[in-house]
Amino acid sequence: MDIFRWRGGDLMAVKVLIVDDALFMRTMMKDILMSAGIEVVGEASNGKEAVEKYRELSPDLVTMDILMPVKSGIDAVRDIMALDRNARIIICSIMGQESLVREAIQAGAREFITKPFSKEKVLDVIHKVMNS
Repeated sequence: MDIFRWRGGDLMAVKVLIVDDALFMRTMMKDILMSAGIEVVGEASNGKEAVEKYRELSPDLVTMDILMPVKSGIDAVRDIMALDRNARIIICSIMGQESLVREAIQAGAREFITKPFSKEKVLDVIHKVMNS
């Protein structure tokens, strides 16, 4: 299932920024996205880098871990939403982080995915967010 968006009348691949402090989680997400024809335009390992890369790359979508060094995913969501109130951010969390997920949604994240995640779940959530 390829995920696309309209830009100036042309069908273009979605551009995604992956944010997670764990390299293996970024790699897993990148593999899932690329196998579906989704372009990964950048990666960040903490919330501070996420905000910088968002500003630099203007992705269509961000996948954001919650707990990271330097700046949390929740703080990064707030900062990105201050830059772009239309930003599409999906929070990636582990079980037991429900209160943090709620806080991230209140800060502006559109959806969440619980780790460990399946390809189908990731693509379903991305499709939902991109079509909302």
